[in-house]
Amino acid sequence: AQGGEWVWVDSDIGVPIGARVKETPSGRRFLVNDEGKVNIQCWLTEQSKDLEASVKIMHPTSVEGVDDMIKLGDMTEAGILRNLLLRHKQGLIYTYIGSVLVAVNPYQDYPMYSGDQVKLYQGRKLGELPPHIFAIAESCYTNMMRHHKNQCCIISGESGAGKTESTKLILQYFAAVSGGLSKQEIEHQILESNPILEAFGNAKTIRNDNSSRFGKYLEIFFNKDGVIEGARVEQYLLEKSRVCHQASEERNYHMLYCMLAGITAEEKRTLSLGDAKEYTFLSKGNCIVCDGRDDAKDYQRVLSAMKTLTFSESQCQEILKLLATILHLGNICFEGESLKDGVCSLQVNKSSLGTSLTHRSFRTNRESVTKPLSSEQASDCRDAFVKAIYNKLFIWIVGKINSIIYQRLIKNPKTSFLSIGLLDIFGFENFISNSFEQLCINFANEKLQQFFVGHIFKLEQKEYLKEDIVWKNIKFSDNQNILDLLAGKPCNLLALIDEESHFPKGSDVTMLNKMNKQHKKNKTYIASRSEHDTYFGIHHFAGVVYYDSKGFLEKNRDGISSDIIKMVEMSKNKLLRQIFENELSTNGLKGDNRKQVPTLSGQFRQSLDSLMKTLSACHPFFIRCFKPNNDKRSEVFDRELCMRQLRYSGMMDTIRIRRLGYPIRHTFAEFLKRYRVLLKTTDCNPKIVSLSNILTRYLYFNSSMTFGYFLLQVRGYRVRKDWKQKRGAVILLQAHTRGMLDRRVVGKMRKDSEPVEEIIPPVSISTTPSQSEEDDDEFDDETEEFSFYKFSILHFQGSATHTHISKRLQQSLLHHDDEGDAVACVSVNWIILRYMADLPEPKSADATSLASSTISRNVPNRRGRRLSNLVGLDQGVLIGEGPRLQRPLTPVEKLNIIIGYALSRPNIRDEIYCQICKQLVRNNNRNSRMLGWTLLSICLGMFPPTDLFMKYLENFVRKGPNGYGTYCTERLRRINANGERKELPCWEELKAAKSKEPIEVSVTLMDDRTISLNIDSASTSAEVCQALATKIDLRDTYGFSLYISLYDKMWSLGSCGNHVLDAVSQCEQEMTRQGKQEKDTPWKLSIRKELFRPWHDCSKDSISTDLIYRQVIKGIKSGDYTSEKEDEYVHMAAQHYYIQFGSAFNKDNVQKVVDECIATQLIESKSMSKWIQLISTAVLQGPYANGNQRKESVKAELVDNAQQKWPLFFSKFYDVTMTSGPPLPKSRFFVAVNWSGVLFMDGRDKKLLDLPYIEIKEVQKMRHGELSDSADMAALIDEHLEGLRQYSVYAMAKQDVKDSTFLVFKRGDLLLVERDEHSTNDSWVRATNQRTSNSGTVDKDTVKFLFTWFSLWFRREKNKEHSRMNQKNVHNVPFSPCHRLAGKDGSRPGPARGFGREKLWIHSREPLKQPLMKSLANNSELSSRACNYMGDYPIKHARSPMELTDQIFGPATQHEVLQDEIYCQIMRQMTGNQSRISLDRGWQLMWLITGLFPPSPGLMGHAQRFLETRPRNQLSNGCLQRLLDPRKCPPHMVEVDAIQQNSAQIFHKIHFPNDSDDIFEVTSTTTNKDLCHGVASQLKLNSADGYGLYLKTPNKVTSLDEELYFFDSLRQTSDPPKKAKKVKEGNTNIPYLVIIRRKLWFNVTPGRDLVADLTFHFPQEMPKYLRGYHNCSREDMITLGGLLFRVEVDSDRSQFVMIPRMLRQLVPADQIKSMSPEEWKKHIISSYNKQSGITVQEAKIAFLKAISTWPTFGCAFFEVKQSCEPSYPSTFLIAISKQGVSFIDPQTKELLVMHKFKNISEYYSKGSRFQMTVGTVMKNDFICETSQVRARLLISVLAKYFWEKKPIHIIL
Repeated sequence: AQGGEWVWVDSDIGVPIGARVKETPSGRRFLVNDEGKVNIQCWLTEQSKDLEASVKIMHPTSVEGVDDMIKLGDMTEAGILRNLLLRHKQGLIYTYIGSVLVAVNPYQDYPMYSGDQVKLYQGRKLGELPPHIFAIAESCYTNMMRHHKNQCCIISGESGAGKTESTKLILQYFAAVSGGLSKQEIEHQILESNPILEAFGNAKTIRNDNSSRFGKYLEIFFNKDGVIEGARVEQYLLEKSRVCHQASEERNYHMLYCMLAGITAEEKRTLSLGDAKEYTFLSKGNCIVCDGRDDAKDYQRVLSAMKTLTFSESQCQEILKLLATILHLGNICFEGESLKDGVCSLQVNKSSLGTSLTHRSFRTNRESVTKPLSSEQASDCRDAFVKAIYNKLFIWIVGKINSIIYQRLIKNPKTSFLSIGLLDIFGFENFISNSFEQLCINFANEKLQQFFVGHIFKLEQKEYLKEDIVWKNIKFSDNQNILDLLAGKPCNLLALIDEESHFPKGSDVTMLNKMNKQHKKNKTYIASRSEHDTYFGIHHFAGVVYYDSKGFLEKNRDGISSDIIKMVEMSKNKLLRQIFENELSTNGLKGDNRKQVPTLSGQFRQSLDSLMKTLSACHPFFIRCFKPNNDKRSEVFDRELCMRQLRYSGMMDTIRIRRLGYPIRHTFAEFLKRYRVLLKTTDCNPKIVSLSNILTRYLYFNSSMTFGYFLLQVRGYRVRKDWKQKRGAVILLQAHTRGMLDRRVVGKMRKDSEPVEEIIPPVSISTTPSQSEEDDDEFDDETEEFSFYKFSILHFQGSATHTHISKRLQQSLLHHDDEGDAVACVSVNWIILRYMADLPEPKSADATSLASSTISRNVPNRRGRRLSNLVGLDQGVLIGEGPRLQRPLTPVEKLNIIIGYALSRPNIRDEIYCQICKQLVRNNNRNSRMLGWTLLSICLGMFPPTDLFMKYLENFVRKGPNGYGTYCTERLRRINANGERKELPCWEELKAAKSKEPIEVSVTLMDDRTISLNIDSASTSAEVCQALATKIDLRDTYGFSLYISLYDKMWSLGSCGNHVLDAVSQCEQEMTRQGKQEKDTPWKLSIRKELFRPWHDCSKDSISTDLIYRQVIKGIKSGDYTSEKEDEYVHMAAQHYYIQFGSAFNKDNVQKVVDECIATQLIESKSMSKWIQLISTAVLQGPYANGNQRKESVKAELVDNAQQKWPLFFSKFYDVTMTSGPPLPKSRFFVAVNWSGVLFMDGRDKKLLDLPYIEIKEVQKMRHGELSDSADMAALIDEHLEGLRQYSVYAMAKQDVKDSTFLVFKRGDLLLVERDEHSTNDSWVRATNQRTSNSGTVDKDTVKFLFTWFSLWFRREKNKEHSRMNQKNVHNVPFSPCHRLAGKDGSRPGPARGFGREKLWIHSREPLKQPLMKSLANNSELSSRACNYMGDYPIKHARSPMELTDQIFGPATQHEVLQDEIYCQIMRQMTGNQSRISLDRGWQLMWLITGLFPPSPGLMGHAQRFLETRPRNQLSNGCLQRLLDPRKCPPHMVEVDAIQQNSAQIFHKIHFPNDSDDIFEVTSTTTNKDLCHGVASQLKLNSADGYGLYLKTPNKVTSLDEELYFFDSLRQTSDPPKKAKKVKEGNTNIPYLVIIRRKLWFNVTPGRDLVADLTFHFPQEMPKYLRGYHNCSREDMITLGGLLFRVEVDSDRSQFVMIPRMLRQLVPADQIKSMSPEEWKKHIISSYNKQSGITVQEAKIAFLKAISTWPTFGCAFFEVKQSCEPSYPSTFLIAISKQGVSFIDPQTKELLVMHKFKNISEYYSKGSRFQMTVGTVMKNDFICETSQVRARLLISVLAKYFWEKKPIHIIL
């Protein structure tokens, strides 16, 4: 080893350590180890050859350390240990070993768990950032969401290694990233379970102040959106013995100490408790106090957490009683056979307790015998009882926590959620004395080690497969032999222990003898040395562990005596009996019926098996926690301790697996540097010879030497080499480019190399006047009616003229109301002048900026084709004066900017035309004039002028020179006819503008023909389709649409007003985004069948049929048209064969057919020969084998089949948002309109609703002037509906006709109409009455034509029930006979014998015996309530309408399944009802129910027809309009009262803060937000934002959620509690007031809105001031006192004498005594006099202006009490404002702290308690108490500000 090198040297800890070779000036070498110590024995001399031989050179990766130990060259125990040491010294506590995280406890706080760290690791892959526990958490979360597979994270390590803290950090990370506050109640509850479990399950040990004494598996459940929905906790093997015994310097469980430190003196007296040192169970370890823990504060924290998890007050008290009992039992002393002392809260007789503890009963064959116990036995009995109480109490607490955090998941199947499990379990244990607990713990660790090794082995195998490395012969022996010994094979150790535990005479000695005898030959087992030796040993994966068998059986039996159970049974303590419920249920069984009590090992094995099954179904992650030393000191690394932990953690197995494979993984550069000396040649320069050649030629690598791995490195080298070459080329190009750009600056960039710019090349400058210049006078003709000169006189602003200028306009030519339009006009004028070369291009600041702008123009800045980028839409105001335009622009860029302004701001289009025309008049520069006419012609193809300028522009362009007159006139006509464009001009347009020729395009047909057509800028898809149809003689053009495709994407342009070149422009924009040129865009046009008419007839046009047929064949081949049935493909292929080749069979032709119309995927899945066989059989044996059918008819049959089979593929799609209608899972979806009906689609395959045309009565476009798609969709559906009526041969009579001159019929008769296509009479038709079979002439106005399908359906129904149909009245259609509940014979049992079938859809006075709906067959709860309200059935006790409506509608608002039943019952009672009173009440119920919830989609059509056929009732139309979104509560009393008075209008009184009120109209579907806006509108407030509604009752004030319905809010907050509703007499309605107040104080400036100031701001702020909430000076108080005095008395000076009595109305309450009343009087009068002359209103405004400068202006104040933060006063103020949440000292008014909303992660209110959490991950909870009403208000205000201020993050 040379001087300075790092080496490995042997050490006394069993593994080598690192050392560095140093040299003295004399040349002597010595070693300095990692600690900087010089070892005298480590001099490297000639004499110390043995020492030097043992020294090994350290790999470079071990010298500096790595963050992933997979990269270590020294993959040994020493390498891993030293790497952890180096990182620990650097303060890096996390290290990877592959995907395993090693976490070293730093024993100090690190600022690495903040919200910023959460954001940093969120969305990042493992390994992208430095190792962190958040990276593991993110990987768990991301894998779960991406792969939809459950994950688990196994956290292991010794006590004190940091397992519990790691678990909490991961849980807090999930809570931080999984969702917003909407779901954080459950997240908060999950987090709050930690303090409870820690208090009851953790204790101070020698190694750890907060050691978990139980294993925990926390499974967190997420919904499909990744939001936490719940969790579940499983606990394993609580250390019960700690309750009775603690080692020296250790404590009992935390909760026992916390209880004594935290409960009040009164509670201590009640429980007879004292100090901790008084109790034996708390002082055995001689450690009462734990440094760093505040037991009293922890008690409050636990109590708060228990309240959060809904532990009741009585449950908390019962828990305290049991804990006190444990302490009292521990102080009991036994003398002989008697109980000496002790008091407990078991609520049992003292003598019974004494007997059960000091005696043991057992049963012989004949009798029960009681035996007294010795004092030692009695103590053991007491200890067993105490341990059982604590263990079962802990289990009960875990169950209680699960009942809260898991309750919402119980109703849903577990498979509907994904989960992440966190296993925090005890590590491998090997103490001086190991007992039964250590055996169970180590057994669990053996199981987990096998799981860990298997996972690491799979990862290693995956890595080798990735590198193409063969490793099939590698075998790794795991620890299965140990598991077999412990629990695997028959007669295993745990089975022997269980067996001996069940023998009454079994003892530890007999158990050990059996174990020795059975397993003494097993190499894994170490038998006892002698008969008297109680120890046995096991070779565990982490080393040998010796166990003391003493006490094994007693611990395994885990039982308590039957006497104790009997005593518990006699106890009056409910919780005690509850936790011993299982023992009490089995204690009463006798003899053989008594269940065998499961042993502790049996229970543990069952739990462990369940855990391993759960883990095996998950994708695992591992965290290995290490503690660097036993003294809890930071910066101390105990090598020996950490080495032991490495072995115990199983990390060495990772090393062994790597060593069995290929542990050394050099990079090629390292490999060549290290081994090049072995080469027999010097020709190994990588710059000359490739590495792969070196390896194969000189090192003779073969396939067995893992050449695949080296090949991968070769590829990496080549990629790097290629990258360096390209980088050099780029630098060279940049140098040349910069030189070229500098030269272009000199030439003013006139010769741009951009290909698109060549379309409009610069014209050479000519100053010689031409003939056209001399004739410019024709534009100045004043005699012309529509001359441009005349327009300028009439409409131009200021002194602007109509002639050319060479400088920028200072203001727009035309007047613009919008300021933004006016500024944009000036900007666009600058660009027009630059385009026409009337102004030079601006110079760049320097060559660098010019280069960057030009480079961005050439490639990436082609995104500038977007309108928002061109004209600054993304900056809000279209001024364009920024850096975007302050640079040289190309002609195309300037053109796009001008047109972009016009398209984005329609109001400046006339301005743009005027500016261009102005620059063309009297322009002596030919170059400028030609550019101007080119610009004008292009604009005329993009947007039309307004009607104001239309005729003037027509007159102007008609006079254009050089052919521009005719060209521009035609373009103006076309763009005016077809409307404006939506996109910027495309490359083809700009090229055509130069030649003034039309654009030639090619359109591809489905038969592969190509048709050439001429189009222009204004051409639409309809025009192209029509021109194409004319060329190919296509007569049936309906449904054929123009399509455009780019690469593999194709979309429809329809056959409508869509501009074709807009689509081309979009394709070019896509090319520019890819960095390509517009002119190379490979767009293609084609024509396809997009839509069928319902009455499509193939016989009308053979060309149309042929095109559709070819489209279908191509669609099947491409996989666009798919079928689930193979026979359908075969049948269509046979049809295609017949059409192409006739009936003659030829196998080669069959193969051609397969190639043409069977998808490649289908051919590959079944083989070509199989398809040929199937289609050959169909051709030879099918219907076309005889050749009798015409090919055209077969072609038509194929098209008809495709129409029927794939209606969705022949549809027009619209993207819609539903504002009202049937309840669907989504409001945003697609609507597909086709020949069969209207479909609501969620994506491609999921149907939300299918509406056939039979169910559509009418289509209306509710909003006018919005999207054209809505009008297009409405027109399409209307066209289909009308066509179906015209083609229908069925009609229904609307009235009776008795005139014998015509066909006689009755209303409701079905008529069969005879359609005569040649008839010229549009008013009369011939028809046949299906009832009478008579025929005759019918007036069309007397019948209603039915859809064809409905007619057919109606005819079938008529044949079934002819007599019933004849008696129906069409205007009184029964609501839904098809929903009835049928019996076995298809009917329902009648009320009595002899009666016929009951008509379920007709009114009845008999109560229903079962529901109408089949879905409610077993629930007749609401069978008769509709009848009760309508008075059709008598009830025993008179009930108010409100009670009845609650009974009818209440359950239905909670259970959706009941809603249709209520609709059906109401409509049933209204059908055929002859009672006017009953019918009126039925309409009242109908009015109420339609405002509560709509019927289901299946019932919606029936309900609508029911209402439509009863138009005479005034409520009918109103009910139809009320079918909106569902409510949550039954009707409010106000609604019921209004409808009982037959009033559909409801008015409600709203109160204001200034003690005034007014009434406002509300509806059943008015939300609180709607009402606020209505109030603001009626009061004429400037804005409705920031206001909220409050409900005031005698007991509370509640803020109303603005998103809820108004009447739902009233019901939820003003209704009496459930207990009060049981009162039978008296009015239980609680009086209430609805108040509107300002809630949010954003942008409130006094004086801006006087109504708001006087109505809201002053009356709300004045009380806060008088209560003393603000911090103000004496001068402020005097000034404000004068203003408030003026508000009280106006100008009445006689009231001066009353000032001393009025001080509470003038001065803050806490400042009144700061001066005497007379001094206040003197100062207030002085202030009042200074303000003389102002009115009361002005005084109020002045008051608001004065306090608005204070930081607490507009705050919502809350007085609270707290005890969790000692640095704050016990009572203080919480002030909530737009800045955040402030804590204020009420005495000094000083700000204690202010938390911004971005730092508040959670807040929660329960009863009178308010809790707020600050921070995202390392959270700090603040808890306070206030009144229950104030707590609710605090939450509502905080929530409102929180959502207004906190940013919302959306994950895409």
